[in-house]
Amino acid sequence: MIEQTPLPAQAPAKQGVAKLPGGASLFYWDTGGEGPTVIFSHPATGSALVWPYQQPVFAAAGYRVIGYSRRGHYGSAPVDKARPGSASADLHELVEHLGVGVFHAVASAAGGAIVVDYALSHPERLRSLTLSSSVGGVCEPEYLALSERLRPPGFHDMPPDFREIGPSYRAACPEGVAAWLALEHKALSGERKGPKPVNEITWASLETMRTPALLMTGDADLWLPPPLLRLYAERIPHNEVVIAPECGHALYWEAPHFFNRHVLDFIGRH
Repeated sequence: MIEQTPLPAQAPAKQGVAKLPGGASLFYWDTGGEGPTVIFSHPATGSALVWPYQQPVFAAAGYRVIGYSRRGHYGSAPVDKARPGSASADLHELVEHLGVGVFHAVASAAGGAIVVDYALSHPERLRSLTLSSSVGGVCEPEYLALSERLRPPGFHDMPPDFREIGPSYRAACPEGVAAWLALEHKALSGERKGPKPVNEITWASLETMRTPALLMTGDADLWLPPPLLRLYAERIPHNEVVIAPECGHALYWEAPHFFNRHVLDFIGRH
């Protein structure tokens, strides 16, 4: 049953803005520590701030936990149209800047495209890959057309909480919806469009991936209902699929206990 989960106290974390060689200035927080590293990649409606349900839980489980904002999102400089760069290259430069070796990547929605692109470029740096409510930037025309047919004209102009939060959570947790919307309103810091992936993400490229992948979605996700997720999963060699009941697109927020339990179990095995 969906119910309001109080926001937990956060673990101590360093905050900063990393000025990277490729031109990006990215806001991040980092709990530090000697444990394996988990890096969170946010959705398009979010930023480094959207992980309060995950940060203390993963830190308490012994991980070094890092969240960051991509260009144009909270705390980070906007995209420079003359040098838009690549979001996955920015991630690699941030990893190098923070002295991270191998790590677990956990991504929601649009953040999944960045970490899949990263996995194709730097598979040796990833212990595992979690994609929540994300098709990971796949550019296959038939798949994109199928996905688009599921949503009516004007869908992208509808309120973000309607598009991204499931009806069960909106009905049961109005305070949680308000808190999510507050973070969504703070998310954008300027121009965020323009960066291009390093790799073309196709069915063929996904079939080359060797990073263990956890693929998750909610059964009420308007962007990525379970049948679309399973089509995507068919192309990734080493994957596990988890479907969350009564959840929409913002699984990390709507069902944090469910999300955290499954991700911690998965990364603990890799």
